[in-house]
Amino acid sequence: MSPMRSPSIVPMNNLPRRVRIWEVGPRDGLQNEASIIDTGTKIEFVNRLSDSGLPVIEATSFVRADRIPQLADGTEVMAGISRRSGTRYPVLVPNMKGLDAALAADAHDIAVFASATETFAERNLGRSLSNQMDMFAPVLDRARLDHIPVRGYVSMCFGDPWEGFVDPAKVVDVCVELVERGCSDVSLGDTIGVATPGQVQKLINMLVLARINVDRIGVHFHDTYGQALSNTLAALQSGVSTVDASAGGIGGCPYALSATGNLATEDLVWMLEGLGVETGVDLEKLTATSLWLANYLGRPVQSRVGQALTH
Repeated sequence: MSPMRSPSIVPMNNLPRRVRIWEVGPRDGLQNEASIIDTGTKIEFVNRLSDSGLPVIEATSFVRADRIPQLADGTEVMAGISRRSGTRYPVLVPNMKGLDAALAADAHDIAVFASATETFAERNLGRSLSNQMDMFAPVLDRARLDHIPVRGYVSMCFGDPWEGFVDPAKVVDVCVELVERGCSDVSLGDTIGVATPGQVQKLINMLVLARINVDRIGVHFHDTYGQALSNTLAALQSGVSTVDASAGGIGGCPYALSATGNLATEDLVWMLEGLGVETGVDLEKLTATSLWLANYLGRPVQSRVGQALTH
């Protein structure tokens, strides 16, 4: 008996016709790996993801090497990847030094990283919640002058391991400030994977009421409590059409140890294909890439689709 290679297609009402998958495996996925992965493997990983048709692949970051040693070779990775026409390769930058390095590496898209809670802002950024934007202001100003799109990540949007429940009004305040300062879109991070669908829809509705167009909202779910796909569906039903995911479900957060793996990209694609939602992604190539990476890392693939298709 062989596994089904693709889902039955039964559309649901009130979903986007097409979803843009923002692949974060090479950056958010790999940054939590304890053993340093060689640069050639990272380049091959990005190239394989490109070949699967993903429209956005976050290739690396330009954070201080002592903060994220795994991604200290960002310049070499950006120089080595084969850039597919029509695919974006954003990179994460924390400050002007990171931006300068990213631009020198011919990055055309960047992202900055904010927090919705005081404790995580202090632990991850070394700033208070009230002055974290001071880090990003010069980056956003320079990017605006150079017409470089900037994504604003917001961590701990639904729960924080030190503070517990997060007031959605605080999340809205951070998102509004990021947009007002020049971010083209914001990504709502469920960093420790505790959100449930009602929370997701409430926050998205609040952001829309705060005059952030739903087209500028992305979602970034971790699957700690098994809620990533259900939360994604709730976001889609609220009009969101950009979803972050990581091939094979790899990833976490080095500054929040309760954060486990990201939503697996192939699990997301299986669901979207079954709903009749277009992604432009070749599921077979994507799953093969996740299996290739899992073999390199020396462990079973974490995604449900990857597991099913290897039995």
